[in-house]
Amino acid sequence: MGADTELLIGEIMGKYFGTDGFRGEANVNLTVEHAFRVGRFLGWYYGREHKAQIVIGKDTRRSSYMFEYSLVAGLTASGADVYLLHVTTTPSVSYVVRTEGFDCGIMISASHNPFYDNGIKIINSMGYKMEASVEEEIEAYIDGEREEIPLAVKENIGRTVDFSAGRNRYIGYLISLPTRSFKTMRVGLDCSNGSASAIAKSVFDALGAKTYVIHNDPDGTNINQDCGSTHIEALQAFVKEKGLDIGFAYDGDADRCLAVDEHGNVVDGDLILYICGKYMKEIGQLKDDMIVTTIMSNIGLYKACDKIGLKYQKTKVGDKYVFENMMEHGYRLGGEQSGHIIFSKHATTGDGILTSLKVMEVLLEKKTTLGTLASEVKIYPQLLQNLRVTDKKAVLTHPEVTAAVKEVEEALGNDGRILVRESGTEPVLRVMVEATTQELCGQYVTKVIDTMKHVM
Repeated sequence: MGADTELLIGEIMGKYFGTDGFRGEANVNLTVEHAFRVGRFLGWYYGREHKAQIVIGKDTRRSSYMFEYSLVAGLTASGADVYLLHVTTTPSVSYVVRTEGFDCGIMISASHNPFYDNGIKIINSMGYKMEASVEEEIEAYIDGEREEIPLAVKENIGRTVDFSAGRNRYIGYLISLPTRSFKTMRVGLDCSNGSASAIAKSVFDALGAKTYVIHNDPDGTNINQDCGSTHIEALQAFVKEKGLDIGFAYDGDADRCLAVDEHGNVVDGDLILYICGKYMKEIGQLKDDMIVTTIMSNIGLYKACDKIGLKYQKTKVGDKYVFENMMEHGYRLGGEQSGHIIFSKHATTGDGILTSLKVMEVLLEKKTTLGTLASEVKIYPQLLQNLRVTDKKAVLTHPEVTAAVKEVEEALGNDGRILVRESGTEPVLRVMVEATTQELCGQYVTKVIDTMKHVM
């Protein structure tokens, strides 16, 4: 295949843990028994040589309280002391773990999913996502494939500690980062009725912005519902209605951020990478002038980067892989189109509120608008279509399919690209085309999908 065409084989996920923790519908395929056993294992695993200390945060879902108590029961029964951050963001748990000396952290959230889903994200002592080898051991324990773990007794039973002070220290850390006041700026925030509701407004208010907030009244069932980064049209309308300078939309656990410019146009993760990457390159803060993207980033981003000498690397889909690449090479900026942006000098995970502060820094230092900065990138129309198949590899490598993909690649030339990949978690193949028009995207995606159906 040519340089702009990729056929990708998905990786095998664990039975319970995927690239972003243990996800499922609450009390359907993610139960309190699962959470209890995760807690039992982690309390024992980290408590073999000292009394384990583990910190927990949660988002605003109805089921988050239930899972918090189940995890606490398992952890304390295994002898761990548990520190509760209460409703907070995923990046705040990562920050607290690595700065306060905890053995590990747990975030209860299903990110941008509907309220009835939930998840258990485990963060290691360095603030990174937990190693797959430990997750595999947890899975074996959940399924009864290893010996039972002893219960703590007498004074060895663990306790819980209110640790809202840890969340407050994280808020203080965010406020300390900008070097300029936001007092001239009218900023809109969409908190997605999620974790950002507890943090974002107080940060922007402390920095002097005139802050206008929507969707910051969580009730347990309205998280991500027609709001936040996955339904950004609400913020677009709000920015235009109020005549704001800029808007930021977060997802349920606030590890993503998308922006809206002064005209109400969406500025996605690709555009944020370009805007921040160009600025960091100009001020000498970008190692090797390199940003890290995933294969799903728009071809328009790469063409704009080429024009200004901004280099880029591409990883598999998932901020986990972006971060691994950044750590391996010491790169300072990476992320995804969806708004997971990692500034490795300040954080070990995507952080939506941090991202919005860094975008504000560029606007204030350059004395310009977000729309002006984003206008340098021409985003190409993109179409992604999924096809359910029984044998992903057989269809993906079939000669007729590879021939159809090659034909599309040649037709696109330098004015687009085709990406065909396996889902890592479902019996699905994904076909994505970028081209100069939406009509061409549809034509070429249909051609490849129809060929796949023919050979199945």
